[in-house]
Amino acid sequence: MDAVKQALLLFVHSKLTMCPDHRFAFASLGETVSLVKKDFSSDAGSAVDVIQSLNASETRFGMADLTQLFKIAYQEGKRAELQGRLLRVVLIYCRSSTKPQHQWPIKQKNFTLDIIYLHDKPTADNCPQKVYDALVDALEHVSQHEGYILETGQGLARILFRQTCILLSHPLQRCMQDDLDIPKQLAKKTLANEAAQNDDGVPVSTK
Repeated sequence: MDAVKQALLLFVHSKLTMCPDHRFAFASLGETVSLVKKDFSSDAGSAVDVIQSLNASETRFGMADLTQLFKIAYQEGKRAELQGRLLRVVLIYCRSSTKPQHQWPIKQKNFTLDIIYLHDKPTADNCPQKVYDALVDALEHVSQHEGYILETGQGLARILFRQTCILLSHPLQRCMQDDLDIPKQLAKKTLANEAAQNDDGVPVSTK
């Protein structure tokens, strides 16, 4: 949970550094969604207080209904459109054996959904692949613009922070996720550099 809090703080501070007009609200997911901070605000101190107040639940929920989340997002999305803003929902989902569900009409799309999925490694007692597939279906069902779904089962904070940085990209300025190549492997960087040198006419020794 500490890593999740740090990732949220990283996201908020980075977005406010890019543009002080960014605004944030927060919600938590039990069996359904409840608002932690309803009113959107660009006040960093207020966001920090809310993030620090978040705690992991010890309850194992038998369901995860995203319908209320989408209802809230849709209403806020309409307000955002009137203000010339773009609403984005970032869902951090951490359940390895509970597939999310929702009842939402596919035609109502006025917000972008990004998802970070943190899960355990597959065992006989969980089904992270089925959960992931359900999250992909939900994203494609509701997201107005290109939404990303990023996952890890390694439990490493640095991977979570890297994925959070990827989500800093604006939905209208990002590439398709299938074209996303971050971070590049070292071998790919070396080949790209060699290709660039060859294109510039730098002689390559064949000895």
